[in-house]
Amino acid sequence: MTSKQRAYLKGLAMTMDPILQLGKGGLTPENTAAVEETLAARELIKISVLQNCLEDPREMAQVLAERTRSQVVQVIGKKIVLYREGKKDKKKIILP
Repeated sequence: MTSKQRAYLKGLAMTMDPILQLGKGGLTPENTAAVEETLAARELIKISVLQNCLEDPREMAQVLAERTRSQVVQVIGKKIVLYREGKKDKKKIILP
C-alpha cells in the first residue's frame, strides 16, 4: 500500500464510527472471527479498544492484520483501522 492510498483510507476512516469493540478479554478467537466477518462485508473497518483492555493497541492491530490477512491503515490512541480488499463482485473502495 502506498502512502497516497493510506492517506486516502485514513480520510475515509475519519468519518466512520467504530464497528467493533475489544475489551478486557483481548484478542479471542471469537473477536478475530468477528473482525474477519466484518472485513468480508466491508473493506474498511474501525475498531475501538476499550479502556479496560490491558494489551497494546498497536500489537493487537498487527496480530489482527496477520490473522485476517488485512492491512493496518492506522492506530491512533485506542482506535484501529484495518483494510482488506474485497471480492470483485461487491462494491469496492477505489484506491488512488
